[in-house]
Amino acid sequence: MSLDLSLAEHANAFAAHHDTWEDAASAYAHGSEALFVAGVVVLGIVGLVLRHRRVVAAAVLSVLAAGGGLVIASVLGKLIDRPRPFAAHPRAIHAFIAHAPDPGFPSDHATAGFAIAVMLLLVLGRRTLPVLVAAAALAVSRVLVGVHYPGDVLAGALLGSAVAVVLFLIARRWIPSAAAVTASDASSTTNGSIGALNREKLTANGTVVNHSASGATQTN
Repeated sequence: MSLDLSLAEHANAFAAHHDTWEDAASAYAHGSEALFVAGVVVLGIVGLVLRHRRVVAAAVLSVLAAGGGLVIASVLGKLIDRPRPFAAHPRAIHAFIAHAPDPGFPSDHATAGFAIAVMLLLVLGRRTLPVLVAAAALAVSRVLVGVHYPGDVLAGALLGSAVAVVLFLIARRWIPSAAAVTASDASSTTNGSIGALNREKLTANGTVVNHSASGATQTN
């Protein structure tokens, strides 16, 4: 028995004997795709609303990295044609979620999840580490529910991460730097403060003129 199969069996057996873990893993494995997509969309919208170009760039590049990784994963899946554990070993491994018995190497979910997480980490920094944790949890959940071997999700994680790094290296010259964004925000704040100060001066001058005119009228 290979190490990959042994680990898959132990993970699946753990899920089978721990209903709470199995329920959580099944729910997350089933809904994680929508969660990641929604997260990237919300990130892009927030960046547009706040006019934060680096955040918008992170969202766009995350989508491109995930898409590129999935294309490569699809090609590899057809070439390698490795059956999923529940299909290859139906007596030993049970699929806790409904899934087609299509090739499972590398994992599409792990590929896309890590492509998004690593791209966000590269562009936005350590504040996005929870997304990387979420991607790792996604990979583990897919093994627990019996639809992937550990090797499938590990390959997907490496593939998605590699695509994100390569795309970042290609696109980084066009990504607004954090310093530039901060300077732009500071400039906007300064300009706004100067404009407000000028308006106050104009208002004060207008008040003085009005008072002077009123005084002159009373004198006459």
